[in-house]
Amino acid sequence: MNAPPPGVDLYWLPLGAGGHSVRWNGRVYEAVCALLERRAATDLYHSALVVRLPPDSWVVEMTPVWAATGGGDRGVVTEGAVGARWLGRSRFFRYEVHCWSGGSIADVADAVASPVRLTSDEATCRRVLAQLPSVPTPVWGQDELATGEMWNSNSVTSWALARSGLDAAAVRPPAGGRAPGWSAGLVAERTHHHDRGDVRLYR
Repeated sequence: MNAPPPGVDLYWLPLGAGGHSVRWNGRVYEAVCALLERRAATDLYHSALVVRLPPDSWVVEMTPVWAATGGGDRGVVTEGAVGARWLGRSRFFRYEVHCWSGGSIADVADAVASPVRLTSDEATCRRVLAQLPSVPTPVWGQDELATGEMWNSNSVTSWALARSGLDAAAVRPPAGGRAPGWSAGLVAERTHHHDRGDVRLYR
């Protein structure tokens, strides 16, 4: 069997897929937002990427630290606090950003209208991977970077795509859905410059 060609694929996962508590909280959050904004409630989505450079592939995703299962290297490139910086002292209130070689996306079977091929350009694939160690790490659920929207997993995805030269502003979630935090990553990429040292190259 031939290996898949190089590319960056985007997956849209329903918020809380596989976890009833997160799903319920997400619905409450969206119901409140819809009421305040005087609009109909929509489905909420969490994003993840799979970057392929045959024969290897990497999963790029933000997940809670407490949700990590098993041992081994999950390709964690950085961590941040959830809710408030002081809460981040506990692993139950931290998130981690993965660039996981050979990894997998939990609940990928629940993905909607996915995968979305964003590029098949090998050089762009390498740029996506190389930029991740310098991704901003503001508090999840807050707007520390003054982007006008809270920072979350979608912010990481959109930041990485935009930083790599892809038109992340043109990306849309599945019909009838929203991806909260997406614009925060775009604004952060345009207005903030972060340097975490040497950028790794993936070959």
